[in-house]
Formats: sequence, structure tokens, C-alpha cells
Amino acid sequence: MNRVKFGPTNLMVSPIGVGCMSMSGCYGAQDDAECIATIHEAIGLGINLFDTSSNYGEGHNHELIGKAIKGRRDEVVIHSKLGTVHKDGKSVAGTPEHIRASTEGGLKRLGIDCMDVICISRIDLSLPVEEQVGAMAQMVKEGKTRHIAISKMATPELLDRAWKVHPVIALQDEYSLFVREPEDELLGACKTHGMAFMAFAPLGRGILAGLFNSASDMAKDDRRAKDGRYTKGNMEHNLAIVANLQRIAKEKGVAVATLALAWVMHQSRRTGGAVIPIPSNNNRRHLRENIAAASLTLSADDMARIEAVCPAGAVAA
Repeated sequence: MNRVKFGPTNLMVSPIGVGCMSMSGCYGAQDDAECIATIHEAIGLGINLFDTSSNYGEGHNHELIGKAIKGRRDEVVIHSKLGTVHKDGKSVAGTPEHIRASTEGGLKRLGIDCMDVICISRIDLSLPVEEQVGAMAQMVKEGKTRHIAISKMATPELLDRAWKVHPVIALQDEYSLFVREPEDELLGACKTHGMAFMAFAPLGRGILAGLFNSASDMAKDDRRAKDGRYTKGNMEHNLAIVANLQRIAKEKGVAVATLALAWVMHQSRRTGGAVIPIPSNNNRRHLRENIAAASLTLSADDMARIEAVCPAGAVAA
């Protein structure tokens, strides 16, 4: 698998990563042995970028990944979000104390000496962004991470302020055929700073993976049940869009998930840099569908057909 430059760094990563969130039960039951086998197969197939968080499974995700990469540290790039904690009824994401505790706790659970990238899970709007970036920069200075990144609540203005403190190599936010808001400003901001853009939930939280035929297919404990895209009425509308995308995918001889992920990767044309989808995986079958996107080339006509079927604003949410 080819490699892409990970923002303004010397890190070269796979053009698609593995989002590890579903390996810790957020979308229902999962199996640790299968998850570890999925990580091993991903590495064997050329994927080296793994996205995790201190919040996933209350530390379980880090421990699982740590087991999977033992003895293979030099084969992977670990991008770890710092998560949030609740204190005095508020969600805390950006205090220096939380950033330090999350970084150091993550290193211990993963069994490694240094993160490749730590990422604030969301900019804490109650604190100056300069203070938050400065606290992450201190982790770089202490050798606890090589680079820093930001996920969610970012604006071009906040990114400009952040960069005055320390280089921010990547921005992570939800982006897919079903969620197009980053196109308005964030992809342009990444281009300005030479940042990579990491697209989480690039399969619309599963609906673009062909996982559901109706709202009744979803397990009761699945957190997506509260997502407006999955409620009765909206889901039927959105599944009709998926069915039209499946027709295009069939012509290409691929799964609709493969087509949707390839569309995300082709958005690098908008930024001049890497747009890297990080679909959530917890089994090898879905992994193989996702990886196939890295070798699927879409022409300008293909992109136009896909966006005609699913233009911005078409999704019911």
C-alpha cells in the first residue's frame, strides 16, 4: 500500500487508517480476539495508522491495541485522542492536568514510551486554545508524544491561533458523503496550514457500510439509535440513497463502503494534502472492504455521479 505525508511531518502513513472505537463495545458486542486479529491483518495489508482514545472502553481500547502491537511498535503510527472527563458537572477536555494525565495514562496502557500523535478530543471553548495547545506542546517537549492534533470544535480562526503556539499536524472531524460540513471551511484551513484531515465516521456511522436495512436491524444498546439519521422515516430516506450508491458500486465491482471511502480519499484534491478516512473496524471482513478503497480510482465523472446521487444536504437527519 502506498503512503501519504501526514501533514507537515516526516511521518508517512497509509491513505486509510483503522478507527478502533468499535473494538471497545460502543456499537454493541465485540470480540477481543477478533479485534486483535483485525489489527494484525491491517498491519499485514499495509495499514499503519490507528486511531484510538483514552475514552474508548474506559481504557480497554488502549490495552487491546497494546496487546496487538507488542513487538511491532515500529510498524504502526498511534494517533490517540485525549478524551474527556466529567468534573463538577462539566465535561473537561483541555486542561493541562487532563492532557497530562490522559497522555501518561495512555502510554502506560498501550505499553509504549511515546505517542506518535496526541489529539485533543474537542477544543474546550471555556479555555483559551493557546493554553490547550501549550499543554500538548509540553508533552512534545517531554518526549511523551512526537506531534499534536485537534479533533472537533475547530474553526479556521482557532486553528490560526493554535498554530502560533505549536504546529498542529492534523484535524479530525466527522466527514462522509452524508456529512459535508467540513467542506465549507475546515478543508480549506487544512490546506492553509499543510495539515492532514482525518475523517471519522466516513461511512455515516455504518449506514454507508450497508449494515442496516431498517431501523429494526439495530441492537437496543447501539448508541446510533439516538442519531437522527437512524430514526424511523429518516432511515428509510437515507437507505434509498445508499441503494442508489450501491448501483454505482456494483458497476465498479466493489462494496458500497469501498466506494464511499474512496470518495473521501479523493477529497485530497480539495486540500492539496491527505484526507484520510478512519472507518471503525472490529472484524476482518469489514477491514478488507475498507482497504479496497485505497486501490479504487474514481474519475471526475465518477465523482460527479456519486455526488449527484448524494449531494450535500440530501441526507435526512
